[in-house]
Amino acid sequence: MDNYSTSFHRIAFPYCLLKQKDDSYILLNREYKPIGFLTQECLDYGDYPIGIRFKGLKEETIRKISIDGDSREGAIYLYDDGSVPIRSGKNMRDYLERLSVLMSLKVE
Repeated sequence: MDNYSTSFHRIAFPYCLLKQKDDSYILLNREYKPIGFLTQECLDYGDYPIGIRFKGLKEETIRKISIDGDSREGAIYLYDDGSVPIRSGKNMRDYLERLSVLMSLKVE
């Protein structure tokens, strides 16, 4: 394993928000596990009380937090392989801007 695959950010940084059937979102890390989970097991997200319902999550806000400016609600990616936050200062600043918008949202 290289340093990237064992980096703390892959477990602790939000990578994407995955919309659930009940309209809540699960914040996933780079391993597609809930933030903080470090496991190789396939998880059923429904087994954990981790869904978050955001108030007023609209297309404009989704575009602001999405790495590609997409407004689709299904999976909202905060970074991708070309913009890994720990790889450059610019990537980190851009990621933190998106994260700042996400952190300003209200939850139900």
